[in-house]
Amino acid sequence: MKTVLVVEDSRAEQRLIVLLLQQSGLKVALADSAESAIVWLTENGQPDLIVLDIVMPGISGLDFCRQIRTDAQFKDIPIVFCSSKDQEFDRFWALRQGGNDYITKPFAPNNLVQIVCKHLN
Repeated sequence: MKTVLVVEDSRAEQRLIVLLLQQSGLKVALADSAESAIVWLTENGQPDLIVLDIVMPGISGLDFCRQIRTDAQFKDIPIVFCSSKDQEFDRFWALRQGGNDYITKPFAPNNLVQIVCKHLN
């Protein structure tokens, strides 16, 4: 079973994303900040994919992405940004930091699942 690490600080968004991914047959781990995601990675190793918010307290999703892209163990994990930042520049910059895809909130549920599954195959 594939494992997706969801890094999201909004409780409502967490519940929605976790539910959608679990209904798709994926195992979901949850971190409510980049700092707790780093702890999760240290303790559990490599997930199959990370769904990552950008705007979070503490370390931003962009900084977290840049940080793990420099780590040989984690540099190849697909990262799907899921953010309310909806400007073309935001998408460009997130992909430039090492993201593999970008979804804008609010998103269509099947769109999130399709993009995640695309990067898991």
